[in-house]
Amino acid sequence: MRIIPAIDIIDGKCVRLSKGDYDTKKIYNENPLEVAKSFEAHGIQYLHLVDLDGAKSSKIINHKILEQIATKTSLKIDFGGGLKSNDDLRIAFECGANQITGGSIAVKNPELFKNWITQFGTEKIILGADANNRKIAISGWLEESKEEVIPFIQNYQNEGISYVICTDIAKDGMLEGPSFELYQDILNQCPNVKLIASGGISTFDELPKLAELGCEGTIIGKAIYEGRITLKQLEEYILNK
Repeated sequence: MRIIPAIDIIDGKCVRLSKGDYDTKKIYNENPLEVAKSFEAHGIQYLHLVDLDGAKSSKIINHKILEQIATKTSLKIDFGGGLKSNDDLRIAFECGANQITGGSIAVKNPELFKNWITQFGTEKIILGADANNRKIAISGWLEESKEEVIPFIQNYQNEGISYVICTDIAKDGMLEGPSFELYQDILNQCPNVKLIASGGISTFDELPKLAELGCEGTIIGKAIYEGRITLKQLEEYILNK
């Protein structure tokens, strides 16, 4: 299972939110590149970079930070937040994203999102299936759609999607443990999905459990920043896989 630390960006700074609520913003570092380099120094190869300003304003905002991290580290970056147009996607890939994550766009403009899958291929496009009470949430989690999470994923599997990031919003940033039951249901009902678990990871012991379920990767945010999981532990996990 791939270990994918998260850097969320507001105003160029590394922050974390609780349950996606912008009013809960906590700044952890003024320099996202410094954070990314510390991940790289501990053998981590992947990064989940989220443009929270972009998610709120529905267009890419923090692409310069993406470019900076992409050019000054060897991390493979998946980038999301506010990607709503072909131009946003072009900027993200030109600035060094290895993959992009589309969530709201897959609900609000499915034809465009399907075009991206066709144009760039399933290795480049990740479906963001962020769920609240098993319903897909959109627009930086400020809106709840009527889409049920598992049929939503199945629909896009039929379009060729293989990578899916699923965040249980009720768990996100709460350090109360991930949604094992939801992930198990997704893996049972969506065969061959490359599921990346996100939200609620709070202790190192949860990582082997997610791997046993069959998750392809896990995104870890606040647990790293709050010192619940150390970079040394992650380094050893990666080395011993």
